[in-house]
This record gives sequence, C-alpha cells and structure tokens, in this order.
Amino acid sequence: MNTKLLSDQALAIIDQYEHFHIGNSGTCSIPYFNNNHKVVRAGLRATIGKGSPGDIYEEVEIELAKSGELRGTIPSEMPAGAIKGGTFIPGAITSEALKHFLVERNIGIDCSGFAYYVLDAESKSRGKNGLDRRLHFPYCTGIIGKIRSKMRPAENADVATMAHDTNSRSILLGEIAPGDIITMLNTMNKEDRVRDHIIVVDRVEYQNFVPTSIHYSHSISWPSDGEYGHGVRGGTIQILDINKSLVDQKWTEADKSGPENYTLVRAQKSLTEIRRLRWF
Repeated sequence: MNTKLLSDQALAIIDQYEHFHIGNSGTCSIPYFNNNHKVVRAGLRATIGKGSPGDIYEEVEIELAKSGELRGTIPSEMPAGAIKGGTFIPGAITSEALKHFLVERNIGIDCSGFAYYVLDAESKSRGKNGLDRRLHFPYCTGIIGKIRSKMRPAENADVATMAHDTNSRSILLGEIAPGDIITMLNTMNKEDRVRDHIIVVDRVEYQNFVPTSIHYSHSISWPSDGEYGHGVRGGTIQILDINKSLVDQKWTEADKSGPENYTLVRAQKSLTEIRRLRWF
C-alpha cells in the first residue's frame, strides 16, 4: 500500500479553508457560497464566493471591526477589556459564532473558487505557473469577456471552464492521482436544476499501483446541512471495482454513503468525469 498526496502548498490552502480562524478564535470551515441567490458583478472576491483564504481573512477582520459586537458570543463574565476600540479580541469568538458570522455576512467560497486556489497552488508547486497564466476561457467571448477573464481569472474560472477540453482532459479511473478533478456538468437533467460541481482529489491510496481509495475536498451545501452546516469538507471514494464507473464506487462523506450521500446523488444526475489539467 502506498499513498500519493497533493503538494504541501496545496494542502495548506485546503486546511486554511477547512479550519478557518482569526487569531485565537475557534475554527470553522468556510461556508459554501451560492451565487444563484446573490448575483454580484465585480464585487469583493470574499463576498462573491471567489476569495482566497487571505481575501476572506481580510474581509472578516474588516467586518468584525465594523460590527463592534457579535451577537450571542460574549459570555457575561468576560472582562470589559475584551472589546477595545469597537473590535473583538479574536479569542472571544467561538467556532459556532464564527461560522454564523461568515454565513450572515455572505462570506464564503463556491466549488470552483475553492478548486481554483487549490489547483493554483498545486500548479505553482510543480513549476507550471499559476492558473491565471495557464487557463483558457472559451466561454468569455468578445472584447469585454476577454478583458474580464484576464483581469479577474478566479471569478471566471467556473466548472465548465475547468472541464473544457482546452484546459483539461478526461482520464480513466485507474489513472487517477492527486491534483485531478472530478467535474459534474448538468447536461442530463436540466429540469432538476442541479448545478455544475467540481471536486479536487487531494490523496490517493494504491495497492500494487492500482488505486483503491480516493480522498477529495470541495465546497458544497447538502439539503440536510441547514443554514450553517455547509462549506468546505472532504470525503472518500472507495474503489470496489476498477472496471466500473466512478459513480459505481462507494462514496462516503459526512458519515453518509449510498442515497444519503448527496454528493454521490449529484454525481449520478450529472455528466461526471475524472479530468486532469493539460499541464499536469
């Protein structure tokens, strides 16, 4: 048995999204951001689902300073000096309160934004330059579209762009490796309104050079997550039969498998492929 991992740089990006904190505050995963509900053009990356961990950190610090208080998070026994100049001492914020704070201020990351920054770090670690210098944007047409994709690549690198043949190629299950992506395009069930989705493979376990277990990370919201349970998290795909399709394997996430695993259900309703960036 042997294991392959993403680079330390890419794994660090995943960790920053999955275990976000400010100073000595509690930790939480960055929430999932759904741009379907709030369409904002040319907004701050942290508030349109396209922010790096650094972008989100800076925006949270600004929002904390502006708010002056965080409802329900100050214990009655907290000393008066816990708030100075209208700004919280980060250690006063619990994990739960931090997650609520992010959600209520529409600070989060969508699936393609998350994939962009993880893959950007991985590409740089391999000496291949960042995604801003590598990606093609076939769906950004005309002069305005080309300028927009050049100036704001992270915001325009959606799932369809990542899955386009100019940027990635489809590979077999037996070839899968860290840094590959699993794309789910809604080309089959338009009436279900299933959104496109992307997953990043961060670890693969092999037996005799054959993959046996895939570990992935993504940003997602399940219907069962409620208002605050969504965000960046991981899952595993146990390969039961290397000769069958990816959706025929055992997917486990949030301790759920089979029809209770919404990520798998989503994959089954989509055109789901394992793809590799052209320069990897």
